Amino acid sequence: MRFALSSSLLAALFLLTTLSAGAARAQDVRYISDKQYVSLRSGAGNDNSVTQRGLPSGTRLTVSRLSEDGSWAEVTTDTGASGWVGTQYLMSEEPARERLEAMLKKAQQAGGLTEAIQAELAALQAERDQLLAQVAERDTQLGAVGEELTQLKQVSGNAQQLDADNRRLVVDSEQLRSQLDMLEAENQRLRDKVDSEDFINGALAVLLGVIITLVVPRLWPKPRRSSSWA
Repeated sequence: MRFALSSSLLAALFLLTTLSAGAARAQDVRYISDKQYVSLRSGAGNDNSVTQRGLPSGTRLTVSRLSEDGSWAEVTTDTGASGWVGTQYLMSEEPARERLEAMLKKAQQAGGLTEAIQAELAALQAERDQLLAQVAERDTQLGAVGEELTQLKQVSGNAQQLDADNRRLVVDSEQLRSQLDMLEAENQRLRDKVDSEDFINGALAVLLGVIITLVVPRLWPKPRRSSSWA
């Protein structure tokens, strides 16, 4: 919905924009976009911890550098707080709402506005507040989706670790089975050896008994018969 502003209001807005642009040329200055709350993080990514919460729309930031992909910026507030913020939340000019409020204050100081312009500005502010509420709701939904993605990454990492552990256990099981087969083969070989030795020992015992039975009687001296001439 568009509203027509008086020429004096447009001139004041143009003057304010010109002054703001001239002051920002000296350094890379950005402003928090039309968001209710934006957090500073310790690094370039949503996985990093939050260093400061609730930066309101219109907060003036000085950008020192950007991440490699350009999606995060390291910034410092006028109060000295520093951290990383997503570049989608930054804008090169002060948000319209803040400019409008500043313009209203200057206009009121200059002599006030007409009732018609005040009504138009009130309607514009109400529409802006409604849009901010919608943006905040979308931001909350995006945060929930980000948390779900983080949980999915953790579950995926656990699944990969379980798969690696399972493969390792399968390899260990195959190695143990191979060692068991080797032990069973060695055990069978020892059994066969013992059985063979028992058979040989039994045969030797039988052979020794036969030899004793046949040879010993021949070696034993026979008694002499008495002579009839004696």
